[in-house]
Amino acid sequence: MTKRVKQLREGSLSGRPSVSAERAELLTRFYRENLGKHSMPVLRALAFHHLCEHKTICVVPGELIVGERGPEPKATPTYPELTCHSLEDLRVLNVREKTSYAVSDEVIRAYENEIIPYWQGRSLREQIFAVLPAEWHKAYEAGIFTEFMEQRAPGHTVADGKIYRKGMIEFREDISAATSVLDDLNDPRAFHRREQLKAMDIAAQAVVLFAERHAKLAREMACEESDPQRRSELERIAEVCSRVPAHAPRDFWEALQMYWFCHLAVITELNGWDSFCPGHLDHHLEPFYQQGLVDGAMTREQAKELLECFFIKFNNHPAPPKVGVTAAESGTYTDFANINIGGADTKRIGCSLRRLLSPAGSDRRVAHPPA
Repeated sequence: MTKRVKQLREGSLSGRPSVSAERAELLTRFYRENLGKHSMPVLRALAFHHLCEHKTICVVPGELIVGERGPEPKATPTYPELTCHSLEDLRVLNVREKTSYAVSDEVIRAYENEIIPYWQGRSLREQIFAVLPAEWHKAYEAGIFTEFMEQRAPGHTVADGKIYRKGMIEFREDISAATSVLDDLNDPRAFHRREQLKAMDIAAQAVVLFAERHAKLAREMACEESDPQRRSELERIAEVCSRVPAHAPRDFWEALQMYWFCHLAVITELNGWDSFCPGHLDHHLEPFYQQGLVDGAMTREQAKELLECFFIKFNNHPAPPKVGVTAAESGTYTDFANINIGGADTKRIGCSLRRLLSPAGSDRRVAHPPA
């Protein structure tokens, strides 16, 4: 473990998780101004674009892979459109004995004055509860069961390999091609398909904008950096963020950053149920790893350090806290992220990159990539 990785790891492990109201505030203001003006897919895509444009970004000292879910490491956003925390929920989270979240007075005020008043009766949880039968409510209130979907969107999703072969510009070209063949006269769902495709296009633009903001910040930081090595790293980070996710990655560093921006996009737009996963990371990264070794652009140790920086990013993300009884009792801290290692593909069984991910050389699935 390099000195850089040790410092990033220690910072990630020692930092206390906190609740950030920034996403909830941005989303509340957006919905207050735009609800009812667009179809639901387009509304959600525009809301996501608004978040990517305005949410606080940071580049942590020493890090090589950039981007955080909240305004800083260990700060988790909330999702009032799914379920809105009560003031009591926030107080419980702040003082519970195990896996507590720091909740500032500013967060309490934001919820009391702006977030709760707007989302009361509008959250997905409340809309669903309103149409469930009385028998269901009686059983729920009696504690016969609980249901975590009230605090999560559908999740446990695994990314495939498309994002390593195409950038968002190419995806937008695919969207444009699909839109051009819609048959408004003969397809009764053409309008709905068009709105969905329009939303996908907006979302693709939003992820690129988010990356460009990081590129700009890294360049500004490089101009003010006195240490030559870190200045060079910041310039490289800016170059990487200018490349991906707009375009397909060309090397190992860009491939890792490409996935990370897509990961952040998914969990920023909506709170997946604990798990958005890289999937067969060794299969996806193997070509970039081998090419870097062949052309001399990267050593094995440099690849290892990049991977370790990548894994630490997962640990920087506390799971958004739950509400009600689960806010008081649930100990979940970090969202799950499963990495599949080894196995067969169309060309070979396993790969040499597995040795970096799994020193013992055995196939395994790792929950919570180790920080």
